[in-house]
Amino acid sequence: MSEAFFEQPILNSPYEYPARHWELDPSGQPTQEVVAKRRPASFVTPVPRARRHKAGSGQVRIDFGAGDALPDAGSGYEATSAFINDLRKQVDAWRQLPEAAWGVTPETARLLKHWRDPNFAGQRPFFCQVEAAETAIWLTEVAPTKGQAERVFVEHLAAASEEANPGLSRLALKLATGAGKTTVMAMLIAWQTINAVRYPNSRRFTKGFLVVTPGITIRDRL
Repeated sequence: MSEAFFEQPILNSPYEYPARHWELDPSGQPTQEVVAKRRPASFVTPVPRARRHKAGSGQVRIDFGAGDALPDAGSGYEATSAFINDLRKQVDAWRQLPEAAWGVTPETARLLKHWRDPNFAGQRPFFCQVEAAETAIWLTEVAPTKGQAERVFVEHLAAASEEANPGLSRLALKLATGAGKTTVMAMLIAWQTINAVRYPNSRRFTKGFLVVTPGITIRDRL
């Protein structure tokens, strides 16, 4: 069987929109087939192939009954994946618009052009980093001023935040290990601070930030 996946696991440039992905089977194993589009968001737990055991080894499979408190991998995860994929489509379409139709402040527009510039001075941001900042910007500056199709995302997040922690609005951005989450934090702080200074009466922007770290070492790096 071909092992192409293990010979070339990376198919896309980290600086460009992901255009291909390796197909996975229902158990999370690579099928060795390349799909010519971005992988949709989903919750997949790869299951290693079981090792062969000698007969009579006594190893048995644990069967968790319905009474065990295990997370439901069904409708809840599927709904979250659908929401993320729909949000990605909105941000993708917005990204392709001309600058005059972005619907953001001039300060935000300058930052977006700066981050997206392929001739970025210094370490160019990865696409995933720019997309994370774009998503936060779209949800804050763009969606609330558009139609119901866009506002539904803001309303969904507001309802979820209110249900989990009343009075505390939260937005989580999930990036893989090594993707550069600290840089995304800096991008978001720059975006918020610059706009807060220019528009001090706006409730969309702030100059105050609380950075929580798991240890002194990481705090020093930050």
